[in-house]
Amino acid sequence: MDFEEAKVMLEKHGQQHLLKFYDELSDKEKSDLLKQIENIDFSVLESLKPENISFARERQIEPLTEAVTIEDAEKNADEYTRIGIEQLKKGKVAMVLLAGGQGTRLGFDKPKGMFNIGISKELYIFECLINNLLDIVKQAGCWIPLLIMTSEKNNTDTVDFFKEKNFFGYNPDYVHFFIQDMAVSVDFNGKIYLEGKSRLSLSPNGNGGWFSSIVKSGLLDKIKTDGAEWLNVFSVDNVLQRMADPKFIGAVISAGCQSGSKVVSKASPQERVGAMCLENGMPSIVEYYELTDEMANQRLENGELAYRFGVTLNYLFRLDKLEEINNKKLPVHIVEKKIPYINENGVEINPDEPNGYKFETLILDMVNMYDSCLPFEVVRRKEFAPVKNASGTDSVDTARELLKENGVEI
Repeated sequence: MDFEEAKVMLEKHGQQHLLKFYDELSDKEKSDLLKQIENIDFSVLESLKPENISFARERQIEPLTEAVTIEDAEKNADEYTRIGIEQLKKGKVAMVLLAGGQGTRLGFDKPKGMFNIGISKELYIFECLINNLLDIVKQAGCWIPLLIMTSEKNNTDTVDFFKEKNFFGYNPDYVHFFIQDMAVSVDFNGKIYLEGKSRLSLSPNGNGGWFSSIVKSGLLDKIKTDGAEWLNVFSVDNVLQRMADPKFIGAVISAGCQSGSKVVSKASPQERVGAMCLENGMPSIVEYYELTDEMANQRLENGELAYRFGVTLNYLFRLDKLEEINNKKLPVHIVEKKIPYINENGVEINPDEPNGYKFETLILDMVNMYDSCLPFEVVRRKEFAPVKNASGTDSVDTARELLKENGVEI
């Protein structure tokens, strides 16, 4: 895209201010800015129109009670595992690790997965996940494709770290990195912010952006050619996360479901985790802050919490349905944020109050667009050790204790 093409495009969308400082830029800066402008997804700006605001839709939330409980999983373990291993051996399953974030809340300025959670030895979050995965590789007798989503900010650090650590023993031929798509940030009038004279204000497009980012990277064609029919998506936060779990895969397929979610019984009605539910009759996830006190404490006839199945961000999705969803496009959620920017005089401004919107897509909307999703309960203390805070609940300290409890030397 050249200057004139960019000018025409921006005028069409009322964003010509993005070229205000163009004549002051070096040739490289001009090229970088034009490339950013070329990649703008202007469709997200449509979500600012009142009739398109996704979270304004009518939502009837009800408990989702059908699930594979821990007892069910144990009773059918052999059959579920047999089906799952068969799928893995045939190359029907690929994995996607969501690892685009930094360890800021841990006081760490590198990718979160590079955080050393060890005490007497080095043990990195990425290493914990790969070690868990190597258990499955040994069990199934085959390597499983692993796609790792990074961000523009942490991609180089992440790729270099894996190479430096020899992929923690995983076969590098089966590891593929891709960068999450970015979305523009705008002021309250829908005008895109400049972060610098040659830089648009951009941020990752939410945890629902992983599949569209795979498509854009070109990796979708590769994994389809290699035979993948299911994608197991999981986050970097949970050091006890079990990925490509044959029992989980087998349970979802055996139930005839299009998707599945690993869940744990909530520690308390107010625990800050999303919960499986029915939304307008379809499987979905209700965030903890969306539950009223009455809903959070609601009990079934058997005395269990109505919204007891907390999600662990470990999902299994049929690939053909993901492609269908991607073609329809996910709802875009609008979030008020404090957004650093440069003003019309080129002066950097760091606001004290929210001054605009960022745009996100959410994985929970993917779940809601499937016809079926099987909650698969796992033993909490064996598979749920989130590392979200430096101390306190769901912290480095609690994760370390759970690692030790599960026989991991730290």
